[in-house]
Amino acid sequence: MKFRRKSAPAPDVADEGPAAPTAPTGPTGPGPHDAGELNDGVERVDLGSLLIAPSPGRELRLQVNETTNEVASVLLVAEEGALELQPFSAASSGGLWEQVRPQIAADVARRGGTTSEREGRFGTEVLCRVPAPMPDGSAGVQVSRIIGVDGRRWMLRATLLGRPAQDPESAAEWEDAIAQVAVRRGDQAMPVGRPLPFVLPPEARRSR
Repeated sequence: MKFRRKSAPAPDVADEGPAAPTAPTGPTGPGPHDAGELNDGVERVDLGSLLIAPSPGRELRLQVNETTNEVASVLLVAEEGALELQPFSAASSGGLWEQVRPQIAADVARRGGTTSEREGRFGTEVLCRVPAPMPDGSAGVQVSRIIGVDGRRWMLRATLLGRPAQDPESAAEWEDAIAQVAVRRGDQAMPVGRPLPFVLPPEARRSR
């Protein structure tokens, strides 16, 4: 994977018979995973709070908050769309995604857009349609598909853009990428809903 930094505003927040042995190629459970429970042998890129598995045909980019110069989210980008990943602290009882969905709907409504919910591979998702200008200056609509997964004291928010958002039935490989993600919550006390910190790998730090 290549590392590219992309500045962005801070994100708003309001899962027969004998065979010859083969090397592990994916998680042993449904995913996304808790980093402390990984045992699949997949070599992931370690970004602190997120460990990202290789995703063929997709480029790994880092969204950087221009104000704080800190990584705000991780992007997997391909010609047909993109996947943004953001981890947050959560209570041990879980349920943060249920609380966040109405906040997303309210934020989209403030921007003149609409939302709806659908049941997907990871549970309830939010489909967002927000007015946005087209490259030629005409009025258009940006479609996004937001997936939330509650883990052990963390929640992963995954936002699909482009074709994976507009046509969920064709997004299986993008969903596989989400399932391969591992979240490292850490033991530190944090308010519920606080973004978990990223740590740039050495090769990314050298490119700054």
